[in-house]
Amino acid sequence: MLSAILFDLDGTIVNTDPIHYQVWRDMLLEYNVEIDENIYKSNISGRLNPDIIQDLLPHLSVEQNEQFAAEKEARFRQQASLLKPINGFAQLLAWSEKHNLKRALVTNAPRLNAHFMLEALQLTQAFDIIILAGEEAAAKPDPTPYLVALERLGVSAEQSIAIEDSPSGIHSAVSAGIRTLGMTSTQTPEALQELGAFIAISDFADLQLWTFLNS
Repeated sequence: MLSAILFDLDGTIVNTDPIHYQVWRDMLLEYNVEIDENIYKSNISGRLNPDIIQDLLPHLSVEQNEQFAAEKEARFRQQASLLKPINGFAQLLAWSEKHNLKRALVTNAPRLNAHFMLEALQLTQAFDIIILAGEEAAAKPDPTPYLVALERLGVSAEQSIAIEDSPSGIHSAVSAGIRTLGMTSTQTPEALQELGAFIAISDFADLQLWTFLNS
């Protein structure tokens, strides 16, 4: 019996990736590093900032890495205030409340970004718990953030589903033993299913989602 839904944030509840991609591209160009959407999807989306920066700008010191990340997220927040949740999310929240399901947010987003987005989306009271993966023992793609969420919610993996959009997020949730739905905001349905998602949905109004929930 389904007892909990565990949500990613960026690319799942809200399609922030176009903004993230443009900010990453603009800032990396300042260092003569050029990325395209394929590089963003495969090497950046869903990962922690320090790891991304270390890979792409390995010559930066720890302090410079932190400064770059802080500037990147500040630029993101400047552009993200008018974003709205992906279609159907309000209906899914209402359905989960009606069926007394627990809800967790499990995100690799930095604390400032996560709370900024929840306030902007008016979702500060939407979740029973918030797991900031970067503040746990390991972040996505490691299963730790989802295992922590299950423990704090007091539910098993078999009683839960996760909704994710990125390769690292799907790997994290699937490795934790959770049935995972893939959101196609950043990847193709085929790629999501190859990563381990059992279905791929385009938004929260997708018929596949509601067929599963009501089965």
